[in-house]
Amino acid sequence: MTARRVFLRSALLGGAGLIADSSLAAQTRSKPPGKPKEKDEDVKEEVSPAEDLMREHGVLKRVILVYRDVVRRLRAGEELPRQQLADAAGVIRSFIEEYHEKLEEEHLFPRFRRAGKLVELVDVLQAQHAAGRKLTEATLAFAKGAGQRSADERRHAADDLAAFIRMYEPHEAREDTVLFPALRTVVSGHEYDALGEEFEKKEHQLFGKDGFEGMVERVAGIEKRLGLYDLAQFTPHVNAR
Repeated sequence: MTARRVFLRSALLGGAGLIADSSLAAQTRSKPPGKPKEKDEDVKEEVSPAEDLMREHGVLKRVILVYRDVVRRLRAGEELPRQQLADAAGVIRSFIEEYHEKLEEEHLFPRFRRAGKLVELVDVLQAQHAAGRKLTEATLAFAKGAGQRSADERRHAADDLAAFIRMYEPHEAREDTVLFPALRTVVSGHEYDALGEEFEKKEHQLFGKDGFEGMVERVAGIEKRLGLYDLAQFTPHVNAR
């Protein structure tokens, strides 16, 4: 009897195991395949408002490189690359002044003023925006004007470009190191995230789906036409000491 009970108990447990295995297999067969893992290129890039503004400053820095080269050509009496200058100033007008600076003036500066923080800095930055737009207007008129440019016109254009460079290099540096890092102190976490969404929406509304990346390509094209694109050319040759 003992041996019989052991046999029956083993048979029952074995049958239960077979049923469980069979049920699990059936569930596995009927379960729909899981959602495939998103490819890296399909993952939406999350860019904070401060990071967004800082990388747009990278576009400004690259245009400043173009401006610096044009200043050198103007002062050396070399041929004026009118189209490249007009294209570069066009990037400043559309991407920096009418988009990037508008974001700062409409979304950042008022918040700092209401909070009573960095108000003096904000006032200077806004005054420099206004001065920069006047310089851009003069540069566009110079680049797009018909006929040859006189020596005086070339000198004035070089001075305007040099003034733009001299102002905007410390301007963007002060924003990157002081204003943008302080943004979180004058907005809530929710408001900070909402600003990022607002910036992205405006970017695509004005410049299409490529947005920032498309503008980078546009500036790269200007650099290539002026022989400035190869980054290695800016590496100094330092002799061993």
